[in-house]
Amino acid sequence: MNAKIKNLIRFVYGKSFSDVHWNVLLKKIDKAVAVITEKRKAGWDEKDIVLITYADQFSGAGEKALPVFTRFYNEWLSHSFSHVHLLPFYPWSSDDGFSVIDYHAVAPESGTWNDIAELKKSTNLMFDFVCNHMSAKSQWFAHYLNQTPGYEDFFISVDPQTDLSAVTRPRALPLLTPFTLHDGTVRHLWTTFSEDQVDLNFASPQVLIAMVDVLLHYLVEGASYIRLDAVGFMWKTPGTSCIHLEKTHRLIQLFRAITDVVAPGTVLITETNVPHKDNISYFGDGENEAQMVYQFSLPPLVLHAVHCQDVQVLCRWAASLTLPSQQTTWFNFLASHDGIGLNPLRGILPESEILALVETLQREGALVNWKNNPDGTRSPYEINVTYLDALSPKASDDNQRIARFILAHAVLLSFPGVPAVYIQSILGSRNDYAGVERLGYNRAINRKKYSAGEIDSELEDKNNLRHKIYHQLSNLIAVRRAEKAFHPDSQSIYETAGEHVFKIIRMADHGERITALFNFSDQQQNIHSSIETGRELITGNDINGTTLTLNPWQVMWIKEN
Repeated sequence: MNAKIKNLIRFVYGKSFSDVHWNVLLKKIDKAVAVITEKRKAGWDEKDIVLITYADQFSGAGEKALPVFTRFYNEWLSHSFSHVHLLPFYPWSSDDGFSVIDYHAVAPESGTWNDIAELKKSTNLMFDFVCNHMSAKSQWFAHYLNQTPGYEDFFISVDPQTDLSAVTRPRALPLLTPFTLHDGTVRHLWTTFSEDQVDLNFASPQVLIAMVDVLLHYLVEGASYIRLDAVGFMWKTPGTSCIHLEKTHRLIQLFRAITDVVAPGTVLITETNVPHKDNISYFGDGENEAQMVYQFSLPPLVLHAVHCQDVQVLCRWAASLTLPSQQTTWFNFLASHDGIGLNPLRGILPESEILALVETLQREGALVNWKNNPDGTRSPYEINVTYLDALSPKASDDNQRIARFILAHAVLLSFPGVPAVYIQSILGSRNDYAGVERLGYNRAINRKKYSAGEIDSELEDKNNLRHKIYHQLSNLIAVRRAEKAFHPDSQSIYETAGEHVFKIIRMADHGERITALFNFSDQQQNIHSSIETGRELITGNDINGTTLTLNPWQVMWIKEN
């Protein structure tokens, strides 16, 4: 395996990666191998469901946030989820954690590494490896500005006259930001996402070693899933798009090779909010790169199907999905701390339909983020809204709102792959406009933090929307986790019954078969079925006869006898 690691380093760095660099790297790897004794789970199964949350999601008087979260998780969530994805819990300066000040520390307001270890007793953990950039308030960046020896190449300095027009821009912000060094020199540094998020220079062997050290630390602390944040932008070559470059893929392959040596079974998950064909390139050959990729097209396609009451595009896309090997699967989600990305729709839906969806959602209260294109135009790239409010018009009553929400999450739970549910979704959260006004950015609409007691009382109140959504979604998850046919790798068939009804058939290796039916319309639908006898798993009702009636927005999971 050392030969594999060495070959990848040679491809990326050539002779600039010296024997001294290699010995330092190897020493760090060997030390991690000696420390890590706990085995990771091999592969995945139908019981694997991820909760996405902030470490400081809940507060308690006089307490750090992580112990409060662990108590809440054990009481309300541990029966539903196998893994907790803690969004960046390190000291940070902006972007709700994604501008990391210190990769090796836990934010003091959240707790300590001991608190992380305590949570790990209750669940498997997924950490963020924010590998593309770090905070301008970090010590590493301070060393760079102070011209401390060893840090001169940690960040990317570019002559502002350089033609960077081909560079893919995820946000409508300047690509370069001027900073003044200790000796008064002004340098323009690469800042893909904001002036406070300075891109790391992976062309420097020192940066690679420092970032591998971060990855190894997370493995030592027990992460079994590692999310590679904004990973598509890692390598920069002016004159190119600077996204999805060959050396970026080789760096991910290097992270994979190192992880396989240090903590076999650890899953690397790439986060690339891009068109589908680019997204799936991060599987590599199916054995050498990410084991999972975020299924970014699923959230907007489900939303499109709900709003159009037409499942044909969703079905056609689902039927086209293929995996390169059984060592890979999808990381499926509907909502996250970010908005609903629109770039993954491009190439699947015409731009006119994307814009029509954006306009519809804006009328119903959603916010939109825009990006600059190389030709000088602007395009919407992200809708900011809770998924609950995205699915239904403002005028809907709670029963209609819940029906659409449960339908969407039943699709999520029926898809092959490992599903992830955002904390705001299982809590039944609505748009937080006060948070947007207070914090000054659109994504705050779906990032509200709570006191634990406040949420406890609302979840206990049978008349509260949160209570209803929590219990219905928890029940759906429990049913899903009990069925072998929902194993991430089990066979899937996708069909439509007219334009309104979507059908997913899941088949386990040993013969269990579940037919999932979804009525994406506000009208009752009668469909012919080949199932003569079976059991509807959500209600527990027996199915007899070949004509099925689906109420508006109803889901059926039918297990054949």
